[in-house]
Amino acid sequence: MQRSDSAWPMGHIRSQQVSGFTVIEFHGEIDIAAAQQILPNLDAATAAPGRTVVIDLTPVEFFDAYGLRLLCHADRRVTERHGRLLLVCPHPMILRILRAGNLIGRFTPLRARDEALAIADSEAAG
Repeated sequence: MQRSDSAWPMGHIRSQQVSGFTVIEFHGEIDIAAAQQILPNLDAATAAPGRTVVIDLTPVEFFDAYGLRLLCHADRRVTERHGRLLLVCPHPMILRILRAGNLIGRFTPLRARDEALAIADSEAAG
């Protein structure tokens, strides 16, 4: 797998290119303060047209409605640019928040980043 890291200096988001796909990790507590810090970096990471973007919530310790807003914002940006967003979310607590927000139909949470990258690879190939 070819990786090109470009981490932002602030602690709640990191973006990297993995095998031609954009992988965005959210870290720590995703609340209103983190969302304000994340949004400009999220916009930069989702700016390219026609990209598959994987958002990985594995390193998240806390997630609330502001996190949902970030996910919906990223999904809208990626979709408007004719790309696809895949969500990695192994946390039962965050899955409950997605269900409560009626977002399971919008997002299909995957258990691991490798699973998301395999889906992205198969879609790109065929």
